[in-house]
Amino acid sequence: MFADRATISIRSGKGGDGHVSFRRELYVPNGGPDGGDGGRGGDVIFEVDEGLNTLQDYRHRRKYAAKDGEPGGKKRCHGKDADDIVLKVPEGTVIKEAESGKVIADMSGDNRRQVILKGGKGGLGNQHFATATMQIPKYAQPGQPAKELMVKLELKVIADVGLVGFPNVGKSTLLSRVTNAQPKIANYHFTTLNPNLGVVDLEGANGFVIADIPGLIEGASEGIGLGHEFLRHIERTKMMIHVVDAAGSEGRDPVDDIHKINAELHAYNAEIASRPQVIAANKVDLIYDDGESENPVERLKKEFEPQGIKVFPISGVTGAGIKELLYYVSTEIEKLDVAPIIFEPEYFPDEELINLDLPYTVEKEDDMYIVEGPKIEKMLGYTNLDSEKGFAFFQKFLKDTGILEQLEELGIEEGDTVKMYGLQFDYYK
Repeated sequence: MFADRATISIRSGKGGDGHVSFRRELYVPNGGPDGGDGGRGGDVIFEVDEGLNTLQDYRHRRKYAAKDGEPGGKKRCHGKDADDIVLKVPEGTVIKEAESGKVIADMSGDNRRQVILKGGKGGLGNQHFATATMQIPKYAQPGQPAKELMVKLELKVIADVGLVGFPNVGKSTLLSRVTNAQPKIANYHFTTLNPNLGVVDLEGANGFVIADIPGLIEGASEGIGLGHEFLRHIERTKMMIHVVDAAGSEGRDPVDDIHKINAELHAYNAEIASRPQVIAANKVDLIYDDGESENPVERLKKEFEPQGIKVFPISGVTGAGIKELLYYVSTEIEKLDVAPIIFEPEYFPDEELINLDLPYTVEKEDDMYIVEGPKIEKMLGYTNLDSEKGFAFFQKFLKDTGILEQLEELGIEEGDTVKMYGLQFDYYK
């Protein structure tokens, strides 16, 4: 079975602990602290691999963890930074937070490589804590903790046009005729079990990428049959070609088929259902004209062309009408937004993990205001205060958590000192 979804656990590396040690050298009295810093923990990085078209690898292994940074050593030796772990995915993979379903990253377009979880910073050795009043510090800073997250990977193919229709209406035959794709073709339902992509090249017009989506059936949006498994693959398409068996060789009514397909699309995602459509009335070579019954192609045109949906009679076997269909689709695509459909991030691991419901305290000791607790430690561990973005996030964190309000309730005034573990700053509104 084609693997287009997987749920995995990812974990970045913990930062190495700082080291506590003192110089012990002959003829050097009162040797000072010389504990080294810990190394950085490894990041978890996702990267697009052009050679992949499935998430099969992630079906067999569910846990991925970067290594921890090494602790610092004596003589100011810095612990070794851990290697990052790079997870290769096919283009079009959307990474979501497993519980909420919010998008973390879309590995499409220009986004070929993204750090999803950053490794913890290494802790400082005791050499950094020597002061005039405390010359032999017997403590060092622990490395910052690892981050862990359950993520869902979803592959949503990247194509301009999606071929949709009931099983066995000739989608694969059409794709094989207009592109270099070689889909499996046979006269039974659900021949196509995974989306097939092909590139349409047109003389004198812009080409486009077309995807043969596995056959939809009634109830597909509710999980019946294979349709629901693959409806996600039309989410990026800008336009849809409804392939319908105009000859009714399967015993179905072509007009009714189009209504049912549109109902499934609408039930799955109304915005997708509203995108431009065109009908490919296939198998016209099999239509028997008895001179009495209304031609099924004319029935389709009467029903759908007043709604702005063009109908093209074609034959995937003989090639009749296909050129006209493709040039029309190319012209319509040019009218649309050329930018690929990219899913915007909705979940930011660093910010979300900081906002976990962890305790903290705000107290006044002598002339200093002290803020500490697991929530503060986690925030300082995840935030780079040296960057403009990191400092802006730090200020927002103080406001959103109510820390600034609590400091004001304790009577803080401008110029007073606030201490948060190793960080000290003067308070100004």
